Amino acid sequence: MTRRELRPLSAPARAVYRTLRGAGVAVARVYWRLDVEGVDRLPTTGPFVIAPVHRSYVDFFIVALAFPRCLRFMVKNSIWKSRGFGSFVEWMGSFPVDRDRPDRDALRACEQAVAMGDPVVMFPEGQRRDGDSVVDLFDGPAWVACRHRVPVVPVGIGGSQRAMPRGAKFVFPARVTVVLGEPIYPDVDTSGRVPRRKVAEMTDRVQAEVQRLYDQARAA
Repeated sequence: MTRRELRPLSAPARAVYRTLRGAGVAVARVYWRLDVEGVDRLPTTGPFVIAPVHRSYVDFFIVALAFPRCLRFMVKNSIWKSRGFGSFVEWMGSFPVDRDRPDRDALRACEQAVAMGDPVVMFPEGQRRDGDSVVDLFDGPAWVACRHRVPVVPVGIGGSQRAMPRGAKFVFPARVTVVLGEPIYPDVDTSGRVPRRKVAEMTDRVQAEVQRLYDQARAA
């Protein structure tokens, strides 16, 4: 697929996003008994990076429902195999990532989204994982946060793997709990280059918080 420069979200796209989100929240509260904890911890203005645990395809949908603001998503590039759906997802503010190689274009798109003042979703595990442990996180979310001096909001999701298990073709009714953590601010100077050590330290902090929130969400 041909990469296009990330553009600001248009007013019609934001209106459609909010309409779809509102309808989705109404359905999810009934079908999944969706419960979101910690909304009061979120920054109300400015950009930030969202780092959720990833155990199901529906995690994208759940994260969109949990956050009241319009979000930008880094989405696997296979979505664009369907030209119509890919174009719609892109119009709504998302952008592709090639998970089979280091994708500098995707990271640049994350930076552009942050520079535009938008929250951006980056699953730090890279792809869906199984099990109770959050391990082997990529440095991408921490790198964007440190480079642009914006916080990371860690997110735990419990129950999404029951709502749509690996290999399932249908979405099942299941209790889903989302726990939003306190923003994690990078410990870097306000300007200048960011040492790799600081990025690694930020990733460790994000990993610990995502694990804690994932445990909390699963126990709810």
